[in-house]
Amino acid sequence: MTQSDIERRIRAGLPVIRFLQTRLPLRWTRRSLRGATARVQLPADIKRQAVSADGVRCEWLIPQGSPPDQALVYLHGGGFVYGVTPQHIEMVAHLARQMAVRALIVDYRLAPEHPFPAALDDCVAAYRWLLRQGIAPQDIALAGDSAGGNLALTTMMKLRAGGEPLPAAAACLSPVADMSERRSPARFKDPLLPLKAVRFYNASYVASHDRRDPLISPVYGDWRGLPPLLIHVGEEELLRDDAARSAEAARAAGVAVRLETYPRMWHVWQLFLALPQAAASLDDIARFLKSHLSQAHGIGMV
Repeated sequence: MTQSDIERRIRAGLPVIRFLQTRLPLRWTRRSLRGATARVQLPADIKRQAVSADGVRCEWLIPQGSPPDQALVYLHGGGFVYGVTPQHIEMVAHLARQMAVRALIVDYRLAPEHPFPAALDDCVAAYRWLLRQGIAPQDIALAGDSAGGNLALTTMMKLRAGGEPLPAAAACLSPVADMSERRSPARFKDPLLPLKAVRFYNASYVASHDRRDPLISPVYGDWRGLPPLLIHVGEEELLRDDAARSAEAARAAGVAVRLETYPRMWHVWQLFLALPQAAASLDDIARFLKSHLSQAHGIGMV
C-alpha cells in the first residue's frame, strides 16, 4: 500500500507536534486545548452533553436515534497530563456514530497534580456510575487510546479484582502497558511521540509508586477473566512493544484478543480522521465493539 497525498501532508506536520510536546509549558497547552475543545462543532445529528458521574467530569456524545441503554465508555489519551482534545471529541463522535451508541468520555483528573491512582479511580467511578444508571455491563463497551488504553486495561483489572461486572468488550489504541522502562523504545522512532515526552508523562503519573504495579503497568497484571479485547498499534510507533506484550499476556491468560498492526502508522494515528488508515481502524473497532454488545435493548435510565 503506497502513501496517499493525505498521509504525506499529515506526516510532514508531525515533527511540529513532536517539538511542541517537549517545549511548550504544560499550562499553556492545557489552556489552549480546553478552549479549542469547547469550540468543537459536531454534525447536527450528534449531541454533546456535560454530565457529572459521581463527581467525575464526563461528556456524552449522543448520536441521533441511539438507544438509551447501551454505551461506549471512552478514556482519552494525552500522557496522563493532558485532557480531552478536539481530535478526541471528533474521533469518539465517529466511533459513536459507527456503533450507533452513545459515548461517555471520562474527563479524569490529570498528573502531575493528581498522580496515580487518581485517573484510575475516576475511570472506575464513572463506570460504576453508568451501571447505577441502569445500563447493564453486557451493554457497555470500553475503549481508550495511549494513556487511556492503559486506563481501560487497569480499570477492568481493578473491577475484576473487586468481583464487579466487566464490560462486554474493550478496545485499546496504542496502549501504554509498561512504565517500568523494561522495553527499549529506541527500537522504533515514532514520528509523533518523542521519548523525552514519554519519560515526563510516565514520571508525572507514577510519581513515587512502583512502576511494576499491575495497575500502573498492566503487562505485569493478571489478565484472566477479561472480556474480548482488540488492540490496534502502528508499525512505526514507540509503544509497539507494549501492544504486542499486552496481546501476549491476554492470550496466555485465555482472553480472546486480536492485535492489528497498521503499516507505517504512528502513535494514535486515528486522531487524524482524514487518514484512510484512521477510518479503517476506527470502523474495525466500531464493528468489533458493537458485535459484543447485547442485541436486546429497551428503555434505559440515562
